[in-house]
Amino acid sequence: MLHRYFIWLSFKGTAYCGWQIQPGSPSVQQTLNNALTILLREDAETIGCGRTDTGVHASTFAAHFDTALPAEELNLPQLTYKLNRILPSDIAINKIEAVQPDIHARFSAISRTYHYNICRHKDPFQYGRSWLVERRLNLEAMQQAADLLLAYEDFESFSKTNTQVKTFHCKIAKARWEQDGNILRFEITADRFLRNMVRAIVGTLVDVGLGKISPDDFASIIESKDRGQAGFSAPGSGLFLTDVVYPANYRQQ
Repeated sequence: MLHRYFIWLSFKGTAYCGWQIQPGSPSVQQTLNNALTILLREDAETIGCGRTDTGVHASTFAAHFDTALPAEELNLPQLTYKLNRILPSDIAINKIEAVQPDIHARFSAISRTYHYNICRHKDPFQYGRSWLVERRLNLEAMQQAADLLLAYEDFESFSKTNTQVKTFHCKIAKARWEQDGNILRFEITADRFLRNMVRAIVGTLVDVGLGKISPDDFASIIESKDRGQAGFSAPGSGLFLTDVVYPANYRQQ
């Protein structure tokens, strides 16, 4: 009998090609798999709540793995401690917990929340954690355009091209800009996200803020379902996965 466990972790993505294993490139997934394999003394494979692009960070990320070892034998607090001793300083394990056997880190998630940080003035402490945009931005227009996202479900215009997905439909529940000192932060929550979607949305919203396009143009871009009509993708360094929500009964009782 296999038991399923969730690993809740945080990582700084600067040194990685993203979460997903890619041949010849360091990934968070492979780094975690290697550490788990050492401690469990068996081949360990983790499944993440999603894939992140190169340089993208996560303050909250969930992954699951299966093993025949019961929680009592694993000693989850001790496993958490040992993983943190083995893993590099840019990956931290926050908690490991037993979950229901049919709960899947990716497919069982109800919603995900991302933050995108734009730094308004050069700040060495924000390097690698934000996108430096010193040009004047019209925040009111950017919010007007962001509000339009909640009125649509098809976001093919913001999806990476040649992506094999069954649907481009996503239900966006929140899309909000806020100023926090030197940082302009975009928060977006949805039931699912397409590849490159948040970065493409941010890049296009910045075009609104620069006055290159209007909020009405932004709506037309969504309706076009054409990635070529949208703006360029904002750099991965400013993007953080900050929350993943699962059904209330996902834990093993």
